Amino acid sequence: MLLMRYFLLTACFLIYCFPASGQKHLPLSSDSEYISELRTAANQKLLKKWYPLAVDKEDGGFYSEILFDFRLGENHQKMIVTQARHIWTNAVAAREYPEDASYLLNARHGFLFLRDHMWDSENGGFVQLVSKQGIAIPGETTDKTAYGNAFAIYGLAAYYASSGDTEALDLAKKTFSWLEEHSHDPVHKGYYQSLEKDGSPVIRTADYPSTSESGYKDQNSSIHLLEALTTLYEVWPDPLVAERLKEMLLLVRDTITTEQGYLQLFFEPDWTPVSFRNADRETIRKHYYMDHVSFGHDVETAYLMLEASHVLGGEEDKKTLETGKKMVDHALINGWDKAKGGFYDGGYYFKGDNRLTIVNDDKNWWSQAEGLNSLLMMSDHFPEDPMAYRKRFETLWKYTKAHLMDPQFGGWYEWGSDVRPETVKGNKGHIWKASYHDYRALLNCRKRLEG
Repeated sequence: MLLMRYFLLTACFLIYCFPASGQKHLPLSSDSEYISELRTAANQKLLKKWYPLAVDKEDGGFYSEILFDFRLGENHQKMIVTQARHIWTNAVAAREYPEDASYLLNARHGFLFLRDHMWDSENGGFVQLVSKQGIAIPGETTDKTAYGNAFAIYGLAAYYASSGDTEALDLAKKTFSWLEEHSHDPVHKGYYQSLEKDGSPVIRTADYPSTSESGYKDQNSSIHLLEALTTLYEVWPDPLVAERLKEMLLLVRDTITTEQGYLQLFFEPDWTPVSFRNADRETIRKHYYMDHVSFGHDVETAYLMLEASHVLGGEEDKKTLETGKKMVDHALINGWDKAKGGFYDGGYYFKGDNRLTIVNDDKNWWSQAEGLNSLLMMSDHFPEDPMAYRKRFETLWKYTKAHLMDPQFGGWYEWGSDVRPETVKGNKGHIWKASYHDYRALLNCRKRLEG
């Protein structure tokens, strides 16, 4: 019954996101060709390269450092975010390829490492970083994050959906309860990102350097909490999960997203934005991580909001779709490489200038992956729109094949090779890069085109 319910939910989501009546795109090339390319890119050129190579059969969990030619590196500290993303990828692949039992075994392998080595049995919650052997690293795992625990929920819920393993669901519920007790803000809503070892929120003081994110709330943990709660609610429709999911959807859509259509990055606990716009340009440059327009996060969030809205029953669909479109449009107008295609890393609205200036022209892999997904989603909703989402998707897919997908060794480079040619010798995997963004985008795009 669990698997039946999951597939029904998935089918309903696909029908919502890719409506048939009056929403046919105008194909600029054969859909069947794209479907074939996306299937090959996801399976032979991605999954088969990563797994079983990344499965650490010696110490559990997954290896972290994967070299450019898909050999194992030497640095294998394990972070909760990456480990959980591997679980998610394998759990979803297990549903996609049920004839291949290895993916479900890989997902369980990752679950056991989370359960036995990354959960803090004394204080609760998942620690951020452990050694290859799963031992807490002094000085680096004394604090925890809402972001890391959100991904744990995401991976555990996906694994439960594929396996029916109630122990995984119980751990996901336990993590949600731990966040509810320690990280959730009952006054201003949302979640505190930085947590002490005992789970108490980090209180920002004047002693913190201005470049430190500790003590702030932020968009990145918020959108991934939204993502995690969406997946958890699909397999555990608990009223409190529904309440928190809607709370996060409205916060992301109506507070974190600006009127212009981009995400503010960091906030005081009462959701006052952290901005350096009135400072000099050197100060702005120094605080780039804290305050800029992140086009990749904007296009990704458009998808995550629509997914959450639909799972909640669609009551927020109309306004959420309007906001999501505004976010994708803003990224296309301001952060799109008009010559080669692809989304730039970041821009900035300097004081006194209403035009956005590109301040970082790098093109990271995950932004392009999320862009593929959201462009095709917008094409289904607005096939005749002047923004020409389908054509942009095809341009971005061409760019991705040329500058991100490794034709020799497989997998994706971390950066677009047109801007950073040295990326072809860069690691394919590290604690902040696995197979989650690219696999999800390839799978979602293929399913959208299949209808």
